[in-house]
Amino acid sequence: MQVRPLYDRVLVERVQSESRSKGGLILPDSAQEKPSIGVVLAAGHGRLNKDGELEPLAVKEGDKVIFGRYAGTEIKVDGQERLVLREDEIFGILED
Repeated sequence: MQVRPLYDRVLVERVQSESRSKGGLILPDSAQEKPSIGVVLAAGHGRLNKDGELEPLAVKEGDKVIFGRYAGTEIKVDGQERLVLREDEIFGILED
């Protein structure tokens, strides 16, 4: 199943966090924080401005983005956890 976000929504897959602490200890899943970095899997066509015109999004599929810890809505697609965000919940695009 595929999800195609509407308007200014973006579908993101979280990047896996480190399973070891800086001291080398293995952290259980319950002790790990959810990462606030992810990869855009799909993006809507844009947001409607006050004149009813469609403005394109700044992010696109494949972009690595950073977002707030409690941003978006978590969904499951084919057993995989995904996150649906509005573009204004994204802080920025990470570049190599």
